[in-house]
Amino acid sequence: MQNIVITGSTRGIGLAMAKEFLQAGCNVTISGRGELISEQLATELAGYLEHYIYVSCNVNQPIELARLWDQSIEKWGKIDHWINNAGQNSPHEFCCDIAFLDTAKIIDTNIKGMIFGSQLAAKYMLQQGSGQIWNMEGLGSNDMIVAKTILYGTTKHALTYFTKALAKELQGTPVKAGRLSPGMMLTDFITKSPDGSQSEFLKDKSFKFIFNVLGDRPETVAKFFIPRILKNTRNGAQLVWLTNLKTAWRFMKVPFGKRKLI
Repeated sequence: MQNIVITGSTRGIGLAMAKEFLQAGCNVTISGRGELISEQLATELAGYLEHYIYVSCNVNQPIELARLWDQSIEKWGKIDHWINNAGQNSPHEFCCDIAFLDTAKIIDTNIKGMIFGSQLAAKYMLQQGSGQIWNMEGLGSNDMIVAKTILYGTTKHALTYFTKALAKELQGTPVKAGRLSPGMMLTDFITKSPDGSQSEFLKDKSFKFIFNVLGDRPETVAKFFIPRILKNTRNGAQLVWLTNLKTAWRFMKVPFGKRKLI
């Protein structure tokens, strides 16, 4: 039985992974900004009451990340995997039109929060003598530049560099760092803008075509990730769901049937 902490895990891929870990027999700390999880989520997890806890955490605040670690240790005794999944989307606008406050929120969560979480987990995992840190890649990690997403893409590009460098620093220690590359997923990042309104992506016909070819539900990606995370023994690992081969195969299948996620 392994013990898992996932930031940003009350929805999307974070929640899908939490559920998959629980089904695999793990103990999981679920985390989000809210003081409590929703009644709906509590009902969904009712069968795992002995195997999960919820800890409120704003990843921008090191003191809250420290509390997330401490309460998880108090409950589970050790942490085997710390997953920095919390993320902030950017408005679908040109960079020059995005308010500085929104820019700061994106950087605070996607870069500072990820780095703070990695620093804390690395420090304490070295003390406990084992552990793995995983950071969630996204658009921009592979150098792809898409207009009106460049703030988000910049943060994910930085995440990839940082995680590779962290793995290098951890080389020869009992702690490992790796990356999770989920591809395109049907989450709030696609369907909603940061203010909760309908995303501009859904009004773009060319984007909808590509997404319906390449996109997946977070539950599908989680089923791929979790067994590989639990079995991983390699520092600097990258777990990739949407490989180049899979991408090519899906486009080849387009004339023979349509996938419709949005």
